[in-house]
Amino acid sequence: MELKLICSENQTENIIVSDVLFNRDYNEALVHQVVTSYLSNARGATRAQKGRSDVAKSTRKPWRQKGTGRARAGMASSPIWRGGGRIFPNSPDENFQKKINKKMYRAGISVILSQLIRDERLLITDTFNIDTCKTKKLSEKLKEIGLSEVLVIIDEMNENLYLSARNIPHVAIVEVKNVDPVSLLRFEKVLITKSGLKKFEELLS
Repeated sequence: MELKLICSENQTENIIVSDVLFNRDYNEALVHQVVTSYLSNARGATRAQKGRSDVAKSTRKPWRQKGTGRARAGMASSPIWRGGGRIFPNSPDENFQKKINKKMYRAGISVILSQLIRDERLLITDTFNIDTCKTKKLSEKLKEIGLSEVLVIIDEMNENLYLSARNIPHVAIVEVKNVDPVSLLRFEKVLITKSGLKKFEELLS
């Protein structure tokens, strides 16, 4: 499979990539599994609610069992009463982890990349770097390529790129090993370097 490569002199040439990794049929169920497992595994159990034994209520029976005409009540901490404890309270010990096999995860990333290529949302460049840590310079470089909302994937993190991109909205710089399925789908365009693409092939093969 041949893809267009954007060279540093604004010229284009073709680069050959693996059909197995970058020309896969779209599998919606697989992509859904990969995305939901990633989001679930990134979720932190920070919520805590009070159960019947945690609320500050008396355990005394509010009124006698019979003869009042009202429904039976055991204690004020009952979940059906206002201010009572929750029936199934959220706990910081909750586990939201969803296991997914490495083979499935790699296949899901390959499917997403293949679909990005078909949608013309994936761009490949020869090199992507700036010599100084300047946000303005990085903005100008992206403007030359015609990109505004973009995920830039490089093989090795560069400090100038990382610091320059922090204050630009809708622009992110990541290494190949830190790429996640949510970012690939969320950004309008994905720009990847030639060396980063080769690293992708090594990781996904």
